[in-house]
Amino acid sequence: MQKLTERQEFLLGLIVREYVDSVQPVGSKTLVDRYHLNFSSATTRNDMLTLTEEGFLRQPHTSAGRVPTEDGYRYFVQRLLGETELPAAEKRTISHQFFQARGDVDQWMRLAAAILARHSSVASLVTAPTTEKAVFRQLQLISIKGQQALLVLVLQGGKVQQQFLSLDEPLSQEDLTQTAARVNDRFAGADADTVDQSREEMPPLEREILSVVVELMRRADFVAAAEMVHDGLTNVLKTPEYSDPDLVSRTLRILEEHSLLGEFLTRALGSEVGGVQVVIGGEGDWEDLRDCSMVIARYGAPGLATGALGVIGPMRMAYGRTISAVRYVSSLMSDLVSETLSG
Repeated sequence: MQKLTERQEFLLGLIVREYVDSVQPVGSKTLVDRYHLNFSSATTRNDMLTLTEEGFLRQPHTSAGRVPTEDGYRYFVQRLLGETELPAAEKRTISHQFFQARGDVDQWMRLAAAILARHSSVASLVTAPTTEKAVFRQLQLISIKGQQALLVLVLQGGKVQQQFLSLDEPLSQEDLTQTAARVNDRFAGADADTVDQSREEMPPLEREILSVVVELMRRADFVAAAEMVHDGLTNVLKTPEYSDPDLVSRTLRILEEHSLLGEFLTRALGSEVGGVQVVIGGEGDWEDLRDCSMVIARYGAPGLATGALGVIGPMRMAYGRTISAVRYVSSLMSDLVSETLSG
């Protein structure tokens, strides 16, 4: 992206902030009068013309002022915004709310979504903390009666799956415990594909048990992708940009089609925890996001479980406050995951 002069950067920053607050095209006279600039209206107009020609601003109407373009917002976020933080009092309030929700993952997700929607004034989304894929941690087999047993599968990250088994013949608890121990020794740390590929090498009883284990692990992968909450959609629908029915339809599709959103989050965030990613206009790869911006982050504890959270709304967004809120809530969620699941 082309580097602007110091004065052009200063003006671009003013125009972005002014437009985000006022939702009105910004003219040179407005800038000079409101901000008491120490250079003339003519100089301001010339720089605004240059910014327009370079693709950072556009003029909606011939006689109107300028508004930022996708590239203008991107330049603002990447080079002009700098580090931002929520006020200390707001951090204390948010931290106290999460402290009260300690231990309840569903409540964390709902609380995080509500906080992000309130502080960003757009829509929020939070996915459940999960491992990248279901990973085998431990199996328990509990004798119930006759040929009935309970299979308890513990996945990496602490998620538990259970299913009743009908065995071909009655087995004592000692036999079941020894069988579980053999399976645990062989498959600790394996994903569903690894278990599935290796189970044919096992004795008949273990093959029968591992068939159920593979089914439960693949079901856990599917459910993890579907566990998502969002909040603040009414915030977005109130913005002037969303008077366009097509934009409303695309945004609803993004929030409702969890597989599409999950794919986007995976590609945009990768597996690293920490840091905030700002995606403006879909970055050219995501047609449904071409008129939107997303501020997203991955939270959690590597090796235990991670999730994603963030906001989605029009490109005209209060990026400083939104990035601060996403970063802070992400750090709190990471702490909660580490404290809860490591135990």
